[in-house]
Order: sequence, then structure tokens, then C-alpha cells
Amino acid sequence: MPVASAFHERTHQLCESLNYRDWAGYYAVSAYETHHEHEYNAIRSACAAIDISPLFKYRISGRDATRLVDRIITRDAKRMTIGQVYYTPWCDEEGKVIDDGTVTRLRDQEYRWTAADPNLRWLTDGAAGLDVTVEDITEQVAALALQGPTSARLLRDVSTAPIDTLRYFNATSGEIAGVPVEITRTGYTGDLGYEVWMPWDAALRVWDALAAAGPNADLHAAGMLALDIARIEAGLLLIDVDFQSSRRAMIESQKYSPFELGFARLVDLRKGPFVGRTALAAEQRRGHRRQIVGLEVDWTEVERLHETVGLPPTAPATASRAAVPVYRDGRQVGRATSTTWSTSLKKLIALATIDAPYYAVGTRLQLEITIEAVRHTATATVVKTPFFNPARKTATPPA
Repeated sequence: MPVASAFHERTHQLCESLNYRDWAGYYAVSAYETHHEHEYNAIRSACAAIDISPLFKYRISGRDATRLVDRIITRDAKRMTIGQVYYTPWCDEEGKVIDDGTVTRLRDQEYRWTAADPNLRWLTDGAAGLDVTVEDITEQVAALALQGPTSARLLRDVSTAPIDTLRYFNATSGEIAGVPVEITRTGYTGDLGYEVWMPWDAALRVWDALAAAGPNADLHAAGMLALDIARIEAGLLLIDVDFQSSRRAMIESQKYSPFELGFARLVDLRKGPFVGRTALAAEQRRGHRRQIVGLEVDWTEVERLHETVGLPPTAPATASRAAVPVYRDGRQVGRATSTTWSTSLKKLIALATIDAPYYAVGTRLQLEITIEAVRHTATATVVKTPFFNPARKTATPPA
């Protein structure tokens, strides 16, 4: 049975729908109202507060902390500066992705590591022979994502941190309501946004300070349904939906390499040895047989398909996590794993695993669409992700 997160006492009061889900053993709000529309609009037009405390969090410290991080992740940890955040996958010995998350260099030999799945055993096994301490701080550190165009305004009002000079994927520190916090310019929405990290037992003081200043930024609490749409628009993958952890995969095809996830830019084969390097180097030489890409569906065709059965076209209200086949000339060449109607773009979009050579940008495919229990197909074109990529996401200082 799920337990309450650090912010549950406040989020429960706001959750009119009582629509919850289990996230890593914690109650997570799916939607605060009966529909998530206002929450999505807050992400794209104002400021949304999203409880991300259920993320697994680890502290890596000690004389060999950098060596441990560099030994496990696919990026070059030695190039990280203090205050920098890496988004990165990490792999098993066969070069298949175990998980992905963020690694923040807090001090010279201290890192905070976040993950979707439990990774304590993997990290401690990797630390063999090193002078390093790996701590599970999941229940010690609460986290709140503030996402949207007015998120910087809100943090300027309530924190002592230098928000205007905080660059994309960097970290800073300060106080909110007298509580020491770390603030990273990161998020899972593809918009201007921040994640605030604080002591678990002081989380409600931070929430109350943000809520008191919230009207100036049009602050709204947002749940997982709104976040799911935003992360697809941002081209961000979800474990157990768009790919499987190699540790839980039951068959070989469920395992993905970073190249197959579209993460080639996050693999640095020039650095020293790391877990999976040999297999990844071999894959880079021979090429990868599939890749996760973005698909843009021809909505005019979808409208025509509905018209043929006498129905008005209906955009899906929520993001779908049900995999559907993707075809090329009648032969299945992949599957779409996350599909949504983008409110901002007014397009039907999807993230899909597509076989080579059909994952090249501009390739026209056919996505299966079911209407009245009858299967049809509509044209879907491979496009670059992110689908939604506003300049404000990375601008410094933030608008």
C-alpha cells in the first residue's frame, strides 16, 4: 500500500478528484481536478508545482566519488564542474540501459544521483575497491518541480538563490522560508523549470512559502496526467513505457542500448573504462538496428477515418501508454509507445521504436488507429524531438 510523500498533507487537501496512483510506493496525484486541463495549462502558461519526492535519490561522497560516477555513467564525469547537472543513462556489461536520471555535482567529491528505479545495489557493487560512500537519501530529501513560464518569477520572490544567473542544467543553493534548499534548472516538461531539493521534514514550510507567493506567478498544483502530456511534447522517455530496464527485461528485444534510445550524444567512448563501454563501442561501429523517434500523425487522415463511420474526430483526452503497431508498406516496422494530443501544438504526436532504416527523419510510416473496434492506419512522419522546444527553456536570464 502506498505511503504519504513529504508534501502529501498539502496535496491531499487540494486533490478534489481523489485520483491517485502508486509511484515507487508513494501516493502520487494523477489529477487534482476531475480533468487535468488546468494543470497542463499551468505547465505551459504559468507555473505548476509537481511533487517529485518519490524519485529514488542517492548521495555519492568520498575521495573516489568522481571515479565511481565515471565508472558507471556513459558520460564523462571528470568534465563535470561543481554545480553542473548531467542527464545520463547507465548500462550493464552488455551496453543495455539499466536506468536513466540526473547526476548533480554538489561539491568537489559529492554528488546527488536520481533514478526512476532502485539502484542502491548497482551503485554499491560499482564502488568495490573505491574510497566512497553511497547513501540512499530517498526518504531524507524531498523534491518539488516548479515548471512553466512564471516559475523563475516565483523563485525570485521566495528564495535567496541567484535565479537570474542559474543556467540550464546547473544547480545553486539558497533558502526558502529559512529552509536551506538546492535548486536545479531541470525538469521533465521541456519548459522553463526548476527542481527544488530540501530536507524531508521541512518540506511543508517550503510548500507554504511557495503557496503564499503563488498568486503572483499563477501557481497551480499539477499531477501525473498533465505531466505525461508535457513530457511527450518534450520528447522525454518513460521507463517501463517507452523502454524497459535491462534488469527487468524478460526477452532480449525488451533491452535497449543508449543508441537505440536516441541518446548517442550522451555516450562518450573517448573517456576511460565504464560499464558497458566495450559493447557500446562495438554497436557504434556496426550501427543500431532500431531507435526511438518522434512521430507526427496526419490529423486530416484521422478526421477522414472518423467521417467514414459517421463519427466526429475526437482528440484523446489523456496520453496513451498502450503500444500500437507502426507499419511501412503493410509490414510492421515498430511500435508507438506513448501517444498524445498536443494541446500546445494542436497535433497528434507519439514516441515510437522504429526499425532501421525507417527511423530517419522525414520517413513516412503508418500508425495503427482503432475506431469502433476496427483497425485503420494513418500516415505518421518521423520528426525530430523535442516536438515542443520553447526558447525560454534554456534562456539565461530566464524571461
